[in-house]
Amino acid sequence: MLETIKNYFEHIPSAHRALLLAGGITFFWLVEIAVPLFNFKYNKFKHAGLNLFFTFTTIVINFLFALVMVKVSDWTVNQNLGLLHMIQLSPWLEAITGLLLLDFIGAYLVHMIEHKAKFLWKFHMVHHADTQVDTTTGNRHHPGESVVRAVFAILAVLVLGTPMWMVMVYQSLSVVLTQFNHANIKIPKWFDQSFGYIIVSPNMHRIHHHMTRPQTDSNYGNIFSFWDRLLGTYNFTPMSEITYGLDVMDNSKDKSIAYQLKAPFDKSIKSDY
Repeated sequence: MLETIKNYFEHIPSAHRALLLAGGITFFWLVEIAVPLFNFKYNKFKHAGLNLFFTFTTIVINFLFALVMVKVSDWTVNQNLGLLHMIQLSPWLEAITGLLLLDFIGAYLVHMIEHKAKFLWKFHMVHHADTQVDTTTGNRHHPGESVVRAVFAILAVLVLGTPMWMVMVYQSLSVVLTQFNHANIKIPKWFDQSFGYIIVSPNMHRIHHHMTRPQTDSNYGNIFSFWDRLLGTYNFTPMSEITYGLDVMDNSKDKSIAYQLKAPFDKSIKSDY
């Protein structure tokens, strides 16, 4: 079973990766129409335009960094460097540990740092500026933030010594879970009270998109929800109290590509909120 997974993700076709992205957005887009949590009075196509623009820039940046990641991964494996090579686990336990730690370094940790470092927060604000969060918001990242996240992903591979098949598994899960936990869909309580202790649900992540602290500085997880619970950054706020956007930005321009691209360099926008 594990060998089959390894072989597939070592040579996963680009078309399959594109299908994960496009298929996930399409699937959750349709579910949002059927069972929305918030009944936004908006044009879904117009709203998606800016978010898909940033999705495209993220894809381009990740493509440019992909060669570096492959070289780093191959080098660590060939040299037996990294945490996974030091602790010598069984194949399945190594795979699970690798996925957990890739998520911790490449998602939770970089996300928390983006909220604590003012310079990085200026770029990350673009993600939070969406006043109508839906599945397309998941890939709404300023190009500057996309570079930061790509660098942290490479750092995670270097520290852990993860082979590329494991990186591909992680990135595939990350794409789908990102689209899921941003989706504007009703989630039953039983899901949060069961699966929600393992994976990040939309209800958990919506709290992170509230426009003010302490909610904004909580629930940093992307795939696994227990990082926030273990490290004291978990927050519960009823969905009825959630308001999207940021009070330090002009929320009427949340769909302006020009405004969002310039936002990190706009001195009139406070980096502290």
